[in-house]
Order: sequence, then structure tokens, then C-alpha cells
Amino acid sequence: MLRTAGKELALAPLQDWGEETEDGAVYSVSLRRQRSQRLSPREGPGDGQTPGPHASTFLHYRTSKVRMLRAAHLERLVRELVSVDREQDPGFVPAFLATHQAFVPTARVLGLLLPPPPPPLPPWVEIKKTEGQDLSFNKNLRAVVSVLGSWLRDHPQDFWDPPAHSDLGRVRTFLGWAAPLGAEALEAEKLLRDFLEEAEQEQDEEEQPQASAGPPGTARTPSPDSPEGYLEEEEGLVQEGPELLDFSVDQVAEQLTLMDVELFSRVRPCECLGSVWSQRDRPGAAGIAPTVRATVTQFNLVTGCVLGSVLGAPGLAAPQRAQRLEKWIRIAQRCRELRNFSSLRAILSALQSNPIYRLKSSWGAVSREPLSTFRKLSQIFSDENNHLSSREILSQEEATEGPQEENTPPGSLPSKLPPGPVPYLGTFLTDLVMLDTALPDMLEGDLINFEKRRKEWEILARIQQMQKRCRSYCLSPCRPILAALRAQRQLSEEQSYRVSRVIEPPAASCPSSPRVRRRISLTKRLSAKLSRERGSSPGGSPGDPSSPTSRLCVSPSLSPGSPPSSPRMRDPPPGSPPASPGPQGSSTKLPLALTLSCPGIPHVGQQGSEARVIRVSIDNDHGNLYRSILLTSQDKVPSVVQRALQKHNVAQFWARDYQLFQVLPGEKELLIPDNANVFYAMSPAAPGDFMLRRRKKEEAQHTTSVSPT
Repeated sequence: MLRTAGKELALAPLQDWGEETEDGAVYSVSLRRQRSQRLSPREGPGDGQTPGPHASTFLHYRTSKVRMLRAAHLERLVRELVSVDREQDPGFVPAFLATHQAFVPTARVLGLLLPPPPPPLPPWVEIKKTEGQDLSFNKNLRAVVSVLGSWLRDHPQDFWDPPAHSDLGRVRTFLGWAAPLGAEALEAEKLLRDFLEEAEQEQDEEEQPQASAGPPGTARTPSPDSPEGYLEEEEGLVQEGPELLDFSVDQVAEQLTLMDVELFSRVRPCECLGSVWSQRDRPGAAGIAPTVRATVTQFNLVTGCVLGSVLGAPGLAAPQRAQRLEKWIRIAQRCRELRNFSSLRAILSALQSNPIYRLKSSWGAVSREPLSTFRKLSQIFSDENNHLSSREILSQEEATEGPQEENTPPGSLPSKLPPGPVPYLGTFLTDLVMLDTALPDMLEGDLINFEKRRKEWEILARIQQMQKRCRSYCLSPCRPILAALRAQRQLSEEQSYRVSRVIEPPAASCPSSPRVRRRISLTKRLSAKLSRERGSSPGGSPGDPSSPTSRLCVSPSLSPGSPPSSPRMRDPPPGSPPASPGPQGSSTKLPLALTLSCPGIPHVGQQGSEARVIRVSIDNDHGNLYRSILLTSQDKVPSVVQRALQKHNVAQFWARDYQLFQVLPGEKELLIPDNANVFYAMSPAAPGDFMLRRRKKEEAQHTTSVSPT
């Protein structure tokens, strides 16, 4: 087909054509449209004439068939590693190597991939190497060696199996006779040396006496049941060495970035897979995903440092506490400049948590400029449209190019990319868990759904790419700051709230006070007005389970990745500190009903004016284990389901898969409709016992959304 350049066909370069089945494998077929230039039909190459100025204005299109493996049995997938056309399907090998542990162990893949060694020849037979025997002419052996080379370089931890490292031994044996002097054999030998050195180092660390017992802050953490005990201990303690906020903003932000870079660089992408990460809270799964757990622990450490430094001195006046808030805001801004989105989100999550957020007097003393900065930073992690804002910003940071050198030709790529960014890993974990939940592992005919693995690889590839760019950071550790960071007092979730109430007691001793009721009513009207002006959706209301800060683990006692489950920790929408009266009404309503001079928290089944305690179990094979949660008149079904799952240590991303039932007398059940207000939808005469039950697969598919990118 010939067309002038100005009238080029507006067709997609790759169009779906259908599927093909071949030898127990399913391929997706596409047509790739490629453009190539040729001379005008009036000017052939043999006419002896020089091409005219319009000779290259005609475009020639060539269409080729592209096949990509979509599903197959394991044996066929392994054979495809060797026989795949990498020009047509360049993503198959990296996708398989990155995701294979979700459906097959490394040892099984090696058993199918590695060919047996050739039989030994008698000693009197002279070995003559011919072209057919040479590795350079043996296509299958060359392909196997190439796959092993990529495997050793990109996923070396797949071969970690101490103390013998048997899988790596099989690879070394194969490369020893197939490519004894190749780069792959040298890589295997180097990897074995690294493994042995790492094992020796771990053994030496275990033999050394521990300087302190327990994680940072636990030795000085008082009982969460006594805020008075915390205050007494605070008065009797003297901080050894400088405190964390005694250092400059740049120093603290750089050390936080250094720690995040080191931990993020060690993350094994395969541990981020939804099928792996979603198993972390199951019995006997304490060793699952250690590199991802380390990033969660660091995130919680930073969040705890913010809580401890702001709340750790109850005797401070509001202006002094405001200075601490301002400094953490400046540290967060510096983390943003360093492209460290992990610590940035940790700091913002702590500042948005209820124990700090409710300190109205302290926030009122914060200067206008830091307050504006806080609002702008909080908008980065808005949960609207599946966290679209943070995703777009991260994509822009990934695409950022470094400065051009003086002698670099215009239009060429920069010689050095800027370091980072360091992402908030929770976004990728959420996408991968949702992807694993939505797509089946196996298709009809017991075929492995490799299309699912390709989608997972798209996310893992981004993680790997950012890990490579994080190596460009040039930061040096500062031991005093790291020591102050680890020595910072860590407050539990319950402690934080109790100390916060000591710092700023509730507005009145009882919520029935007319003055308090009028203030709450006025606050609601102002909040509604602000919501209309900002165009906010109901999904951003306080206590929304999809709020970014409500999914973050603050207390060290919680399981990694689990959010705070206390109803007092319900977080406000980001970017709205209590200095503005809008969100404060909803965040202070519950504490007002629970002041020290009011009656105690309602017991299970006891009806209260604004709240009651209910018991929630999960319908499974593990028995009827109930968890108690506080239900308020503002709670809807998604919030209750998510908090109940958190109490049961079930992945919060599965909240949409569950329905809430009230257990009625006579073995009857009452289904609470989705998005209904549980407080008013429940039967008040029945005991406050509820049960979560998984939806049927057909219903779950309508409620699950997937965002692989």
C-alpha cells in the first residue's frame, strides 16, 4: 500500500487478530504494522537517475504476524524459554523468570530446562570439535545458557538455598561442560562466593552479643493502659545524646532517604506478587517476603518517630508543639525534593493520624506557609480515582531525564539519569494483590494462565527499573542521626490516643452539652460547605476505608502491612488540618462521646446513643473467633468490614469480597446491604454479633477492580 506522508493511515501499530491453539498451548495473535520508506514508483533504482526531492515522500507499510504465548502447560512454558523468538515476544523470558515462583519452584524449572550432560568418551578416543559440536552452532545449548545468564543476573536470590545451594550447584555443573569459559559460568561462581560470604557474615552476627534486647523503643515503652504512667516516666527520663529533631531538616531527610534506598534496593520483586504477599499473615508464614516486610517495618518506624516526637513531650505549650509539626512538614518537603515518596507518605500519615490531627491548638499555631505546604503534599496521596495523583506524579518522576552535558549533541539522551524515585511500595502491593484476586491462575484444560503473569511482570518491571535508578543516590550514613532515629520513643496506637487526650482534653466532659452540640452542628455545616467547594466525593470522608492513611501500620504490635484498627484512629481526609473547622467535627465527635467523665464504653450488645461494641467473626474453617470493634452512628458497611478484617489479620485488599451479616436468634441472619449505615440497618433488639462471609465468585467479579499500572 502506497500513500503520501501527509495522508498516513491512522491505524494502531498492533491490532488483535485472535487466538491460536497449538500443541496444548494458546497463543494470542496480533498484526504488527511497520512502516518502511521506498522510492516513488516513477523513479526505480535502475534508471540511472538521482532520486528527486519527492522520492521519499511515499510510505510503504508491511504487516507481520506476532504470536505471544497466553496459556500452556508447564513443560511447554519451559520449552518456550529456549524456542521463543525474542524479537516477536521480548517479554516472555523476563516475565517467566520474575513470576515463576508463583506457580512452580526453581528446582522443577531447572529439571525441565537443563539437558543431560553428554556421555563420557573412552580415554583413548581423541576429542575433535566440529562445527556441529561447537557451542556457537548449537542453538539449543546457546539458548539455555542465555536464559541462565539472565536468571543469574536478574534474580540471583532464586538460587539461595543454604547451606548446599543445590540449585546453583546444578547450574554450575551444566555451565561447566556447556560453557566453561563463558560469562555465565563466571557469574555462577561469583554468586556462590557471595552466598558463602553472606552465610559467614550472618553467622558472625548471630554469635556477637546483642547490645540491646528488642526493637528500638520497646525498652522504654510504658504500659498502654496508663497515660499517667507514661507521663511519670517521661519526667524521669533524660534523652541520651541529641534528639532526632535537633538535627537539620536536610540531614534527617537525607538519612531517611538513605535507609529507604537501601531497603528498597534489596526488595525481591517476586515477594511483591499478590500470591506471595497475601499469605504473610497466615500461620507459619512469618518468613514470607522478608525484604518487603523490612520496608514495612521502616515505614512504621518513621511513622512512630513522628508520633513520638510530637506527642512525646506532653508538657509542651501549643506554640512549641507547632514548631515540631512545622519541622516535620519541612522534612516531608525535603523528602519530596529527594524523590523519596516512602518516607514522605510515612510522615504525612503520622501527621494525619487522629492523635496528632486532633491537636487543634497546636495546629492553630502552625504558620501559614508550612500549613500550605502540608496541604499540597497531602494531595499527592489523595485516594481519589485509585490514587491517580500519586501514580501520575510517580510516572512523571520516572520519566525525568538528567541534565545534558555541555558537549552532548541536542536531542540525545542524557548521560546520567537523576537518582530515584523511591516509591511507596504499598501502591504496587495493592495492585498486585488485586490482580492476583481478579485473574485465575489456571485456565480450562489445566493450562497456566501466563497472560496473568505478563500483567504482573509489567508492575514488577517498574519496580526493578526504579531499583536500578536508586543506585545513583550519593548519600553517606550519619551515625548520630541513625542512632537518634532508632532511640526515638515509639508509642503504641492506644498510647498515642491517650497521650493526645492528655495534651488537649476533649471540648466538654459530656457530649450532651448544648454548647458542644451546637459546635458540632456548626462544624458539620462548615464541613459540608468546604466539601462542596472542593468538589470532594463521599469516598474521602473521615474514616473511609480507602483513605491512604487508614491503611498504614503505626503500632509495632500490628502485623506488617496491617492498618490501625482502633476506631479512635480514624484518619481525616488529607490536606485538611484541624485549623480548618471542616473535618474536625467528624473527628472529634467520637472522642467527645468517650470522655473520662462520661459513662464507659458500651459493652457488647449494649445500646448507646452514638456507639456500641459489636463482635464480628469470619465464616471459615478456623472456628468462630470473634473480634470486638466499636460501631458508631457514622460507620457504613465498607468501613466495618475492613476494620473487622484488620482485627482478624486478613488482607485489607479483600474487603470487597465479603458481605456483612447480623446473627439473629433462631439461627437466622440479616444481610446488611452494601454502603448501608450499619448502626441503623442492624436489628437493635438482637445481640451485637456479626459475621463476614465471602461473596460468590460471580458477585466478587462485579466488585473487584484491577489497576495493573
